This record gives sequence, C-alpha cells and structure tokens, in this order.
Amino acid sequence: MSRDYEGFDGDWEGSWSWEHCDDWDEDEFDYEVISASDGFEAGLQVTHFAPHLLILDIMMPDIKGYEVCKKIKENPDTANTKIIVLSAYLDEDKFKKMKQYGADACFSKPFPLPQLKEEVARLLELR
Repeated sequence: MSRDYEGFDGDWEGSWSWEHCDDWDEDEFDYEVISASDGFEAGLQVTHFAPHLLILDIMMPDIKGYEVCKKIKENPDTANTKIIVLSAYLDEDKFKKMKQYGADACFSKPFPLPQLKEEVARLLELR
C-alpha cells in the first residue's frame, strides 16, 4: 500500500502546503475553499457548511485529525464527506488508523499540488 503518488517525477515545486488554499480559486472546477485553524474549528466548519470534501492533517491543535475524521464519518449528516489526509507524520500505523476511521485517501507531505487537485477531482467524481 503505497502512500506516494504514482508517476510523481520528484519535482516538489508547487507542492501542497496549507498556504496554497488560494491556489484552488483558479482551478478549472471553481472550488469554494474554507479553511480551519484547528480540529475543533474544522468540526464546526464541516457541520455548518457540509462540504463535499475535507483535506485534513493529523497533527492539529486541540482535536487531532484522527478524532475529527472519526466524528465526521460517525455522524449521519456528514458521513458522506470525502476526507483526504495529508500529513508529514504519516507512517504505516497512522495510515491504517486513518483508513479505519474512514479517510478516503492518505498521503505523506509534501504532496504535489497538481496531483492533489487530481485526487480531489477523482473523489468528487469530476473526472
């Protein structure tokens, strides 16, 4: 089970970081992007805005990504939200744990932004 993107050529220029949220505004699918500064706020945002997809880090202040993922997937109102986990701390055990909690995809950071956009489009069935 590889967490790395197949076909990645090793060029990290344009890799995803949380500072790249504005880059989604220029995407061909015209995504609406809402960010949260910690796990608690992420849970509130998901409940309030009911997004189709969430990009989640494991290591966040307050409530960790594991708990956010688990709560989203256990709630019937948010259970269909697609979750992509990106983390610099994603080892095989954490990868398995996030998948058990319902994450739809898990990747190690840094992860190239173009490939992340492809994964988002795939999960949202836009491609």
